[in-house]
Amino acid sequence: MVSRYALFEQCRSILEKKNIDSARFDTLCIFQDMLGERNPILVTDKNKDVPPELSDKIMELVRRRSEGYPLQYLLGEWEFYGYPFKVGKGVLIPRPDTETLVEHTLAACRQIENKYPKIIDLCSGSGCIAVTLKKEIPEAEVFAAEISDEAIKYLKQNAELNNADITIIQGDVLDEKLQQSLLDFDIIVSNPPYLTGEEMQELQMEVAFEPELALFGGNDGLGFYRRLTAMWKNSLKISGYLLYEFGMGQHSAVSEILAENGFTDITLQKDAAGIIRTISGKK
Repeated sequence: MVSRYALFEQCRSILEKKNIDSARFDTLCIFQDMLGERNPILVTDKNKDVPPELSDKIMELVRRRSEGYPLQYLLGEWEFYGYPFKVGKGVLIPRPDTETLVEHTLAACRQIENKYPKIIDLCSGSGCIAVTLKKEIPEAEVFAAEISDEAIKYLKQNAELNNADITIIQGDVLDEKLQQSLLDFDIIVSNPPYLTGEEMQELQMEVAFEPELALFGGNDGLGFYRRLTAMWKNSLKISGYLLYEFGMGQHSAVSEILAENGFTDITLQKDAAGIIRTISGKK
């Protein structure tokens, strides 16, 4: 048998040799998950032996991570805005950048008169936005629309996991019939696919494992913003808000799209890294 510390250092070394920048963090997350302990390599515990079966499982996860497979998929669960979310192949991994969109949306909710806002999250994926908004505003009526069979499974799991009573709709948000059946929203929010054709060719190793359906936004990355804005503004109440997340450097183009569609009070928000990441517009 091998000690925890020796195994930890071996795993960390394997990831470092594969140029995984977060080698120590990733190894720690795998150890926490497999050993079921928050601090699995404390000084007092580091010489504990790891049973061979468990050691083999840890090494297998590290091997897959060294090949670029996302850590979040390996663990099967990831935290977003303080809430747990199930994730796996076929669904976009919740990212800290998107917490900015949640914050921006909560601020918009405070601007409307309705204390019981009706909200829809388009391209909902794992449901991290819709579920979090329901948890933060329990009185809200929250809808989540998603087309992918794989993602919808996680969306349903995450609503149940977080005890969030939201309405889940499987359908194409670019389908006018779907849009016309969903009306009178105070808030429409979306983190749509926004990577360009060039960016899709240059994906980081980990991101390449995520679904293209949730990433590719057309050659210029703006296809969803144009179509969603033109369609779904008709589902928004007067004085309601439309909010988006977008990629780095897309803020001017998305601002123009909102302005061209009659939105006012257009507001941009930076993420934790200082990058302009989200936008809101008032109908």
